[in-house]
Amino acid sequence: MSKRKLPIIVRDIRENPPTPLNFAVEKNISYSQLSMFTQCPKKWSLQYRDGHKISEQSIHMTFGTALHEVLQHYLDVMYDKSGAEADRIDIEELFEETLRKCYAKDYKRNKNKHFSTPEELREFYEDGKAILNNFKKKKNAHFSKKGWYLVGCEVPILMSPNLRLNNVKYMGYLDIVMYHEPTNTFKIIDIKTSTKGWGSHAKKDESKQFQLVLYKYFFSKQYNVPIENIDIEFFIVRRKVYLGGEYPQKRIQTFVPSSGKVKVNKATTNLNEFINKAFNLDGSYKDTIFNAKPSKWNCNFCPYKQKPELCSAVGKNF
Repeated sequence: MSKRKLPIIVRDIRENPPTPLNFAVEKNISYSQLSMFTQCPKKWSLQYRDGHKISEQSIHMTFGTALHEVLQHYLDVMYDKSGAEADRIDIEELFEETLRKCYAKDYKRNKNKHFSTPEELREFYEDGKAILNNFKKKKNAHFSKKGWYLVGCEVPILMSPNLRLNNVKYMGYLDIVMYHEPTNTFKIIDIKTSTKGWGSHAKKDESKQFQLVLYKYFFSKQYNVPIENIDIEFFIVRRKVYLGGEYPQKRIQTFVPSSGKVKVNKATTNLNEFINKAFNLDGSYKDTIFNAKPSKWNCNFCPYKQKPELCSAVGKNF
């Protein structure tokens, strides 16, 4: 089967990625940095400014990376070739290979130390199989080919968010970008792996929403797309579901946060406040002493919780 002819706008985006970062004179910031700074400025300064980066490998991160890769590969084949060819992929075997590859890579990053057990790896593998087989059955409910085209997976953005600091770039990779030709609209989709899904608390968390809101803003600027023609969606896959009873849980959740002018302004203001606090006008880091935000949640999961020489919050009781 021949490839579908791509709309010009899709082809243009695929063929014109942003100019790569010049690491000699430019710094990159990401949503992860913004989120960390908001959560605890001290942790951000230790990780990114002060040279005390600590690897935080976990089976949850490795699993998420592997699942992303398999879902993205499936969609690549589905849209650029055919749904029938995508269905011929042995998705369980592909996931096993990808999970092994990702674990081996993260094992090296973790200084050749294991961060999971064979029993836990088997559990996550079985969960991944269940998610992917469910996705194959339900894919048409979430990804239609009627007028829809896959712009790409891991679509790059790299732009200066602050005109006064042109050598500080906001960098991100958009999990999935779709284009709907009949309405000339785009949809940016972010895949989230979750143990039990997102409840109302997670959905109300603006710091989570800002990730996609900023992606929408920068995608508009990067590829010259009217911002009102861009929708956003979180695609949440659950590892654990309750399948009994009258109303069994779904493996896949979708959540569409608000992303109008008010939310975009709020997200970009939040980003620029971070930049102004962390960087000098020449793009160098400010030597400000950033304080920790100690709390049970922040400190229990902090990689510096055993480093009292680096953080004064170590040892505090909550």
